[in-house]
Amino acid sequence: MKRTLVLGGTTEASALARSLAAAGADAIFSYAGRTEAPVAQPLPTRIGGFGGVAGLVDYLRAENIGAVVDATHPFAAQMSRNAIAACALACVPLLGLERPAWVAGIGDSWSHVDSIEAAVQALPEAPARVFLAIGKQNLTGFAAKPHHYLLRLVDAPESPPLPDCTVILARGPFDAASDKALLVQHDISHIVAKNAGGAGAEAKLIAARALGLPVILIDRPSLPTRQVVGAVAEVLAWLGHSADLGV
Repeated sequence: MKRTLVLGGTTEASALARSLAAAGADAIFSYAGRTEAPVAQPLPTRIGGFGGVAGLVDYLRAENIGAVVDATHPFAAQMSRNAIAACALACVPLLGLERPAWVAGIGDSWSHVDSIEAAVQALPEAPARVFLAIGKQNLTGFAAKPHHYLLRLVDAPESPPLPDCTVILARGPFDAASDKALLVQHDISHIVAKNAGGAGAEAKLIAARALGLPVILIDRPSLPTRQVVGAVAEVLAWLGHSADLGV
């Protein structure tokens, strides 16, 4: 079997890496390099960008990559678009490993928006206390509203990201009881989140439901058509490995 490139950064990508390592597959794991201490993987790992579509095409050819699995975060849209274009140019098969999006249930009070800018506009004009659960990118726009923001980040920022904010450092997965306690402790009135899907970050939505808090949910960016699966076992089958690896 030819070498596989896994574009990682998610829980699902780490699970795939463990399965590929257990199968003895020739595979490389790639991180974008947005966090200071990414989770160690049982595969050879590279960190950093490829230099756009052209750079990724060169990498695929230089490393004799025979298949690419895009298991990046659902909001890493530029990387996913680059992978689609590069794999087409290099004639390398591409598969997306994508967790299902969250869907509102009974008791949820969600407002869907299509961008960070729309999320800012959806917040009230009067001062509020907002759990801004969108990571460390694209925070500056929220300074336009007179709110206190609670930020939960993996890495400590060099300076306060917003004029009025509290930063806590934590790495998921999180549980609903702890997130409920966090929201109560900080007297949170609103939540802004990206629709990342998966169980690891869903706790805040379960906690919001229990507390009756409104959630502004940013929908996923659209991507060109590609083949997508939702489970590691499906990726292994696509790659030709046995799916019976205890995933």
